[in-house]
Order: sequence, then C-alpha cells, then structure tokens
Amino acid sequence: MSENRYKSRGRTSLFDIPDILSELSNLGDPLARLNKAINFEMFREELENSMLNHDKKSKCGCKRYDVVMMFKILLLKRYYGLSDEQAQFQITDRLTFRNFLGLSLGDKVPDARTIWLFQDRLIKNELEKRIFDLFYAYSDSLGIIGNEGKVIDATFVIPPCQRNKKEENEKIKLGKGSELWISELRKKCQKDVDASWTQKGGRNYFGYKSHTKIDTKSKLIDKYEVTTAKVHDSQVVAKLISKKDKGQEIHGDSAYTGSAVDGILRKAGIIPQIIKRSVRGKPLTEEEKAENRIKSKIRCRVEHVFGFIKNSMGGFFIRCIGYKRARGVIGLTNLVYNLCRYEQIVRLNLLPVK
Repeated sequence: MSENRYKSRGRTSLFDIPDILSELSNLGDPLARLNKAINFEMFREELENSMLNHDKKSKCGCKRYDVVMMFKILLLKRYYGLSDEQAQFQITDRLTFRNFLGLSLGDKVPDARTIWLFQDRLIKNELEKRIFDLFYAYSDSLGIIGNEGKVIDATFVIPPCQRNKKEENEKIKLGKGSELWISELRKKCQKDVDASWTQKGGRNYFGYKSHTKIDTKSKLIDKYEVTTAKVHDSQVVAKLISKKDKGQEIHGDSAYTGSAVDGILRKAGIIPQIIKRSVRGKPLTEEEKAENRIKSKIRCRVEHVFGFIKNSMGGFFIRCIGYKRARGVIGLTNLVYNLCRYEQIVRLNLLPVK
C-alpha cells in the first residue's frame, strides 16, 4: 500500500540525460552559458602547434586526448579551484562538466596525471599568455574593449603553506633558498624558494603578486604581470602600459604615487589619475579629497575583477610552487575571468558587439 503513496523511482529512458541537461541549463548552468557564448575552437590552432608532437613518424601507440578538451579541463580547474585529482573526480561525477567538455557517459575521462602533464607542458611553452592575448584581441575586434581608460592594481597570490623554520625563511629572504635541503631532494622539490616575503598593513605575506591592468569600460583584463610578493606595485608600471594606452587616462591607488610613476606615464603620453595620499605634516586639502572621490569611482572597477576571482573562482590561491608555474596558473586564472566577463557582456548585452 505504501508504494503507491510516493513518486516512482529507478525508471530510465532514452531522453533522461538531454532532459536533465536542459533543466540544468534553465537553472543557470554557467558552463553551458560559456559554451554558448564562446567558440573554443578559436584556440585549436595555437594549442595544436605547441602541444602536439609534429615530429612523430609512427602512428603506433594510444591516441592522445583532444587538446581543446584538455585545455577546457584547465579552465574548469581555475574556475572551480580544483586539484588535478578533484578535476578527474568531478568530470567523472558531474553531467555539466561532461557536457562542457563534450564527453558522453561512455567516454574515458583523463586521469589526474594526464591533466597535470598537460598543464605543465602548456606552462613551460608559455602558451597561457599567447592564448590570453589571442582572446583579448578577439574581444577587441568585436568592439567590446572601450580603450577609454585603464586601471592598474595588484593583489597577492598565496602558494601552498611551507612550514619552514625561522632560519630557513631567513635564507629564502636573502635569495639563498637553493642552498637548503641539499640532502633531502624529495623535501626540496616541495619547497617554494622563488616566492618572497613582504609586509602590508601590519600583516606578513609570502608568495607572489598579480599586477593587473583592466579596461575601464568592459572591465576585461588588458594586461598582467607576475612578480614575487616583495616587488612594489609601482615597479611594474612600465611593463603594464603599451602604445595603445597613449592618450588615455590610467587610474591607480596611492601605491602608484610618486614622480617616477608619473614620469613613466607622461613620457608614454598617458594621463595619470592616481589617488593622492597624505604625508606626515601635510594632510590632504578638501579639494584633493574631492578629487580622490571622483577618481575612486573609476579606480574601484578593478576591485570588481578581483572580487569575482576571489568570491566566484575560489581566489588567487595556487596549488603549485615556483615562479614559472605560478605565472602560468595566474595567467590561466586571468584568462578564465576574461572568458566569464565576456560571456556576461554578451548575455546581458552590456556593450554593443559587432
């Protein structure tokens, strides 16, 4: 009698998976929206040129996974903050992940080691930067990039906790990290001796910095640089600007105050719009405070970028060590942000697209 009280379960049909995917899409599947807005095939030529072995003379052996699909796995890792093992598990478990990658239930999922090797090779070839530039140029060709002003800022990127002794950290600070753990090679390969320490607001930080320049109109990341944590924000300005910025305003917080930065920007034909700060014995005037409030309304747009990465993508925490890998993972993070922002612009019709 009790069996008739509830909805029946355990039935399957030919249309179950399409129906589920359709329902997930209606509920707001972000991966389905990305697939709809972006043709990932635009990256195929760049990926195949760098990631395939074109000198292979024999067709023997197991065929490799599709490079575009593997690249999309790396995007999933950065969007959801997944390790290689979790990426393998989630792709196996979740229909939305399989649908995003174009995998059916019968297709084999790449294991964690395969995912790690693909990412490591991509970073060694510095391919993430070329793909980032490729997608930005594509967005620019559609008229999405306003080029009516830029904002520069930097944020800390934290690597895995090291648990070093005080004397070991002192050596790392002095740039002598390579002298440590000589007889413990397995331990040494887990230690990040490229990252550096710095202090801000009375707090100590260990790791790297992502220096970012965004377009004020589209809020897409225009250019980025990666340094260790101790490098001051103002030291990277020359690398962030380009010839396209000539005649535009560049906004920045008080970290970019100073004649050196002002000289670099004006020499490049850029109009500095830097937040002024008070110094001992010379507080800001009411006029300067009013100017700062006006500048801040534009400068704060970069915080929207960092906010999305930290709140919607799990933050800038990285699971790798060493400058080169950190630079690659940060580049992928910035690319994923641009992909998501582009999808939002197209879906909500925020800016006219050619």
